Amino acid sequence: MSEKDTSTTAGVATSRPSPRSFLWTSVAYGLMIVAAIAILFLICRQGETLQAPSDPNVTALRAGGVAEAPNVFLRLLVALTAVIIVGLILAKCFAYLGQPPVIGEVIAGILLGPSLLGPEASALILPTTIAPFLGVIAQLGVILYMFTVGLSLQGERLKHRARAAVAISHASIVVPFLLGALLALYIYPQLSSREVPFTSFALFMGVAMSITAFPVLARILTDRGMMQTELGILAVSCAATDDVTAWCLLAFVVAVAKSRPDQGFMVVAATLAYIGAMLLVVRPFLRRVVARWESEQLPRSAVAFVFVALLLSALATEAIGIHAIFGAFLLGAVIPADSGVARILSRQLESIVTVLLLPAFFAFTGMRTRIDLLSSPEQWLICGLIILVATVGKFGGTVLAARLAGLDWRSTMALGTLMNTRGLMELIVLNIGLDLQVISPVLFAMMVFMALMTTMITAPVLRWLIPESTSEAMPHGPKLVDRI
Repeated sequence: MSEKDTSTTAGVATSRPSPRSFLWTSVAYGLMIVAAIAILFLICRQGETLQAPSDPNVTALRAGGVAEAPNVFLRLLVALTAVIIVGLILAKCFAYLGQPPVIGEVIAGILLGPSLLGPEASALILPTTIAPFLGVIAQLGVILYMFTVGLSLQGERLKHRARAAVAISHASIVVPFLLGALLALYIYPQLSSREVPFTSFALFMGVAMSITAFPVLARILTDRGMMQTELGILAVSCAATDDVTAWCLLAFVVAVAKSRPDQGFMVVAATLAYIGAMLLVVRPFLRRVVARWESEQLPRSAVAFVFVALLLSALATEAIGIHAIFGAFLLGAVIPADSGVARILSRQLESIVTVLLLPAFFAFTGMRTRIDLLSSPEQWLICGLIILVATVGKFGGTVLAARLAGLDWRSTMALGTLMNTRGLMELIVLNIGLDLQVISPVLFAMMVFMALMTTMITAPVLRWLIPESTSEAMPHGPKLVDRI
């Protein structure tokens, strides 16, 4: 063998193919492909002459829309892509204006919906055929989001500030709750129907007016460097207490709305029993279990355990008669926030939930938000009245309790402004109300508009009350809270 025909690679002698052998190999390969195509053609030609018996199940399956599944899936991908892109762009724009990114993401869903584009143009991006599939993704995203919100609750911090947080938070719930129920007397005859009991309607209006968006509030404080200040610690503690209380109230309202009167108390009793079991039994058990996983890398079995527990908790609350997201939130709340499980899962879930799954919720909300239904000056006046009552109730209740607790006027006003933040939490509550048919599409659009307005005014008013230089110089530590 000549030197040109051999080479050594890693000590192994190999032969280089000659041009003649390469030609024959190519010819053999081509003949194989041609022969395979010819044989397959003959098989298919012969098979076309055969007849198989008809199957009614296959015909029914095709009639049910399975044949259109690829088209629906394609439209779903287009919708998610569009909402993510528009949401990122608007989030950057609103962040430049000093607004939390969630505002841009919510408006992106509304912009792509029928309110502004119109039904025909919106159908090109968000067609009604994808609504059920988008709704499932949205529900999954909200369940995971509420789980991460529960994980972020600092239970130990709340214990040290329980007196101040509970007093201010509950005052910021009671006042708007009563004002919302009072407002229901005026808007129920105009925006509801006789199929909806007034009690369910009034209770839901009260809860919707009482919500504070704990994650958005925390984001605003972090962006301004106020998270570890006295005011920031108190605001976060109040918002966390507000969220826990509001979700308990929502569980009660959902139980009343979904059940017949003779079953309502059973659902409420089961809900209270479940909350008690989670706090008294599940929380100590989870504290011992998660203590085993304090490394930076969670084993696969640990992640599976937590997700199974999450699904079971969501399933339990759904079976009781309240929403599955309450079970997800409650499970996150009973996992120690300072544990490695809470830290790692929060970090790993944050991107996929906020970037991929929550945009599906915003798109689903945008499809259901029909601002174009507000077609008369009277309806816009009602919408303005809802915004006014929501703002005055939340701000006034917080300010009243904070002043009685001994805060100075500037801190009191800033705390009232922060507690008026609603954001995504309000949208979750409103979607539950629309699913239960407690509120109409017109009122849903008004309440979405209220959620956006009350959240958007928070950052500018806070900058006016506490300028950047002042917030940086604010005292850190527990002095304010200890005094309260």
